[in-house]
Amino acid sequence: MDLLSLFTNDTELIDYAPGDKIFEEDAPGDKMYVVIEGEVALSVRNTQISTIKAGEMFGEMALIDTNPRSATATAVTRCKLAAVDERRFTFLVQQTPFFALYVMRLMTQRLRAINDTIS
Repeated sequence: MDLLSLFTNDTELIDYAPGDKIFEEDAPGDKMYVVIEGEVALSVRNTQISTIKAGEMFGEMALIDTNPRSATATAVTRCKLAAVDERRFTFLVQQTPFFALYVMRLMTQRLRAINDTIS
């Protein structure tokens, strides 16, 4: 799925400079983000666990449950991000069924990667 194509007409992109915190571990969350340009580092307990690049998303767990953020997201490079709140997320799931499948596959891949790290 070409995630960027869903956000090509987005006029409310958020800019972040290198080193800017997008959100912090244990903070409440109400948005997920799609990287339009740049790179974002995800870290847990000050250990980087992955880098998210243009065309990828992060923070989706905040829209699925009400638990605090499980990681910290920090801009590695200058970034442009599309923020997706619950209303927009629901719309995307309803109007673009492959979006929902994409989110589920992404979460599964990340869970498998964590399991491989633990093993």
